[in-house]
Amino acid sequence: MNISRDWKQWRGLALWVVLALPPVRHGLEAAMTLQMLVQIPSLALAGWWLRPLLSGAHVPESLSAWNRNGVSGILLASLTTMVWMLPRSMDAALEVPWVEGAKFFSLPLLIGVPLAISWPCAGFVARGVFLAEVIATAFRLGWLYFISPVRLCSNYQLGDQQWLGRILLVIGASIFLLLAWKLLWGRLDSSPNPSRDNGIWPRPTRKRGLHE
Repeated sequence: MNISRDWKQWRGLALWVVLALPPVRHGLEAAMTLQMLVQIPSLALAGWWLRPLLSGAHVPESLSAWNRNGVSGILLASLTTMVWMLPRSMDAALEVPWVEGAKFFSLPLLIGVPLAISWPCAGFVARGVFLAEVIATAFRLGWLYFISPVRLCSNYQLGDQQWLGRILLVIGASIFLLLAWKLLWGRLDSSPNPSRDNGIWPRPTRKRGLHE
C-alpha cells in the first residue's frame, strides 16, 4: 500500500473536515482577516485536493464540451469567489446557518474542484484573465475596506476591516509584480496539457497497431 499516494487522495477531505470542526470554524471566523484570507482559501484548497478522489467518476461528454479548455470552470470559480468576498456574504455566513453550510459546500465544490480540473487545460488567455481579475478584486476590495469610515461587516470591528484592506492591497501588488517579472524575465507555462484538453479527465490513449 502506497501511504503517500493514499494521503494525497484523502487530504482534501481531511482538511474539509478539520475546517468544519466548531473550534476551528469559530476561531477562523473570529476575525475578518482570518475568514477571508485563511478560511476561504483553505476551503478552496480542500476542493483542489479532492480532485484525485474524482478521477474515476463518469463525466458525460456534454459536460466535457461545456468546459472546453477550462474556460467555464475558471469562470465558475471566479464568480463564486466574488460572492463570498462580499461583506454581506461574510456577515450572513456568521448569522444564518444555511448560508454557513452553503459556504462550506460551495467553496470546495465550486472553486477548488473546478480550478483543479480546468487550470491544467487552460491556455494563456484564460489564465491571464483569471489572474488579472484576482489582482483587480484584491485592489478593489482592499481599497474599499481600507478607506471606508464605517464597518461594512457588522460582526467585525473597523480596525480589523482596515487591516484586511491593507493586506489585500499588498497581495494585489505582490501578484502583479510577480506576474510582471515572469512576463519580462521569466516564462509562464501557458501550454494546455494535451492529456486534459477536454477540461474534465484525461482521454484514454489508443494503442496503435503495427500497420497503422
